[in-house]
Amino acid sequence: MNIFHVFEERVRAALAALATDGHLPAGLELKAVTVEPPRDPAHGDLATNAALVLAKPAGKPPRAIAELLAERLRADADVAAVEIAGPGFINLRLNTGFWTAQVAAILAGGDGYGRSNIGGGMPINVEYVSANPTGPMHMGHCRGAVVGDALASLLAAAGYVVTKEYYINDAGSQVDTLARSAHLRYQQALGRDIGEIPEGFYPGDYLIPVGEALAKTHGQRYLDAPEAEWLDLFKRATVDLMMDLIRADLALLGIHHDVFFSERSMHDSGVIGETLTDMEARGLVYVGTLDKPKGEVPEDWEPRPQTLFRASDFGDDTDRPLKKSDGSWTYFAADIAYHRDKLSRGFKSLINIWGADHGGYVKRMAAAVSALSGGAVPLDVKLCQMVRLFRNGEPVKMSKRSGSFVTLADVTREVGKDVVRFMMLTRRSDAQLDFDFAKVVEQSRDNPVFYVQYAHARIRSVLRKAADAGIATADLGNAAIERLTAPEEVALIQLACQWPRQLEAAALAHEPHRIAFYLYDLAAGFHGLWNRGNDEPGLRFIVEDAALSRARVALCAAVAQVIRNGLAIMGVEPVEEMH
Repeated sequence: MNIFHVFEERVRAALAALATDGHLPAGLELKAVTVEPPRDPAHGDLATNAALVLAKPAGKPPRAIAELLAERLRADADVAAVEIAGPGFINLRLNTGFWTAQVAAILAGGDGYGRSNIGGGMPINVEYVSANPTGPMHMGHCRGAVVGDALASLLAAAGYVVTKEYYINDAGSQVDTLARSAHLRYQQALGRDIGEIPEGFYPGDYLIPVGEALAKTHGQRYLDAPEAEWLDLFKRATVDLMMDLIRADLALLGIHHDVFFSERSMHDSGVIGETLTDMEARGLVYVGTLDKPKGEVPEDWEPRPQTLFRASDFGDDTDRPLKKSDGSWTYFAADIAYHRDKLSRGFKSLINIWGADHGGYVKRMAAAVSALSGGAVPLDVKLCQMVRLFRNGEPVKMSKRSGSFVTLADVTREVGKDVVRFMMLTRRSDAQLDFDFAKVVEQSRDNPVFYVQYAHARIRSVLRKAADAGIATADLGNAAIERLTAPEEVALIQLACQWPRQLEAAALAHEPHRIAFYLYDLAAGFHGLWNRGNDEPGLRFIVEDAALSRARVALCAAVAQVIRNGLAIMGVEPVEEMH
């Protein structure tokens, strides 16, 4: 149960009653009326802006509306006190009995507690990772992979119908280079000394098994054959093998996509040309000459007529070319066709997770989606800053071109899937993140992975000790939860009840890192109560009073349930005990 939604309905019902009694005009629009936590917890449990947002349409001073509404809300059996603050904010304090009853609500909700239907079944596409299939996944890909996967889970929990998609960049010069690099390894597998890997080729040992697989399939057929005979075949085969490797790497993190979309398929099918024809018919494309670029001018720039998309009509800084000087499509043209395909599949919202180095590409892609959808479908691009790796206090350098890079698989095997996933969500995606191999496994409050997992493990320990003490740990919703009256206990219940609101807010903002922040705060609240019990024996979870002990065990179980639900969104498994 989302208590904020509950009280929004109660506030709106009170406003409707005021309108019925003639105190307010009939037919007031109430969409802007909200109930939220007050900025300062000392002001109460809930706050509503109703009087402020209705003052102008109602033609009344906000304080006058606040007085009328406050009188109605004081009659609510769950409300202990109503206060009017400032120009007309209304702060509510709820009865302790209302809060303690939420323990049973959390336990009854179980794994579904906090899930929402704000998405209303809207189909939404989340495209993430989409790394070039030129090698195994490395830590440069890791953050976007986790952010995208957690965001997809978050949106699904909020009632959206989510498709998780990977765009395979299997067209262009980098795939030609990949195929040539694989052909070298193919020669090597057949016993030929290939010497040093030539400059510009992919030198990584990960292509050795690819060469062996190609040798097993084709024998010596293409050993000395002209490139024209094997290049296309090797491109397809090598990309397939690389994608198998990438899928296996992602699986180590628990990441599985619903759709793998091939860029090459659009070139082969003529979809890009069809997209251009459609855009021309809609007046979105013209032939013109772009102004000289500002700043550093590329050596090959020349003022020439080009096929241009009217991107500046849709919020971009300039119009964008769709064809290169040799008549081939630009990368942007292929990306437009790809997003047109997404729209044709019925998605009502698109989210792309990109690396921060793609920041300059955001406006043009948003302009294209706006033009193609008539402004009906939003595109939200989430940029992920790089992850800096440290070992023994020293930065770990990576260079994919040289073949010396830290793979996602190696890191995941060293510290574990859960640690990697949690750490990738401990900061906003657009903020730089440091990943220290020592600190991420450190057992301290400074390590958020440990701190949250330790809270869950401590609670599981409490439940085991309660059972050993003869306290029934089944059907805890039937415990005497009204006994939970200590301020510290009520504060922890209130924090746990924030979960449904946190889930919705994170989903609407497309920010899964908010879940990690919330879980850390909830864990801190639990650890704080645990520590108070060490100082004040009367606040311990298991005391001589069996009924009170069972009520406190119920509170612990409710907190553990919320932690598990949050970790599930993040793709992290809760632990039963710490070693």
